[in-house]
Amino acid sequence: MTSELTLLALRFGFLAVLWLFVFAIVFALRSDLFGQRARRLPADQQPGQMSAAPAAPPAPAAPRASAPAAPAASDGDSAARRLVITKGAKAGLEMPLIDGPLTIGRSQESNLVIRDDYTSTHHARLMLWNGRWVIQDLDSTNGTFLAGERVTVPTPVPVGSTVTIGQTSFELRR
Repeated sequence: MTSELTLLALRFGFLAVLWLFVFAIVFALRSDLFGQRARRLPADQQPGQMSAAPAAPPAPAAPRASAPAAPAASDGDSAARRLVITKGAKAGLEMPLIDGPLTIGRSQESNLVIRDDYTSTHHARLMLWNGRWVIQDLDSTNGTFLAGERVTVPTPVPVGSTVTIGQTSFELRR
């Protein structure tokens, strides 16, 4: 009788350990596929405040932005005021551009969320620099393209030029 009870307890213990192992694998797969959960911000917080927090840690990328200094000479240009998606699942969407950086990717933390198999979690950043909008690829897998050319360094985006991220294309307009 005692050996049967011990064997039953061992079976339940083994079953519990097996289920813990299965849950650990499922949790690891979920976090690899969908990233970490983003916390919800209070409803009264402005989008400009939202993008200020994620932009602070990647500050070392700013020195790379000093390379394309020559094209930013036309400060007299009126900068684009809105982003218009021209191709993709969100075609026709217009969003106003704020002065802070605009992050683009699959993550819920992004300002522009693009649900696309070819878009990385943190794919690109669009930022205002010396009065001009500049696109920066954040080491994405499939790349960011400006007018058909792959972006490798922060590059100024002329008004009306097509930026392609995954299967989504957008333009900056006045």
